[in-house]
Amino acid sequence: MNTVKQIAIDFLEMIGEGKVQEAFKNYVAEGFKHHNPYFKGDAKSLMNAMLEDAQNNPEKELKILRAIAAEDLVAVHSHVKQNPSDSGFVLVHIFKFQSQKIVELWDLGQEIPDEIINENGML
Repeated sequence: MNTVKQIAIDFLEMIGEGKVQEAFKNYVAEGFKHHNPYFKGDAKSLMNAMLEDAQNNPEKELKILRAIAAEDLVAVHSHVKQNPSDSGFVLVHIFKFQSQKIVELWDLGQEIPDEIINENGML
């Protein structure tokens, strides 16, 4: 059986591959809510936004950098590029689980600037 950490990773990887409806069907609980300020807080609204993004960015690349799990919470740090030439964004998704299904999601992102002063980078 999958751990919640692996489920969170699988969910994001499926989203990155454009398998949005399958990801939601497999891993999202009924009554799911999210906290992205740009969309209504229900699963259908977020899924539709992710479907649109997948259609508009068929060359999207998502790389999981690290994941941390504690009880019913999982945080995943990733690098997302809309296309191969894009510098991309660094994202952190925080998942809350119940019965191995995602019941709540927060996402935070920061664009990777063209010039990075910090010698440690963002990845």
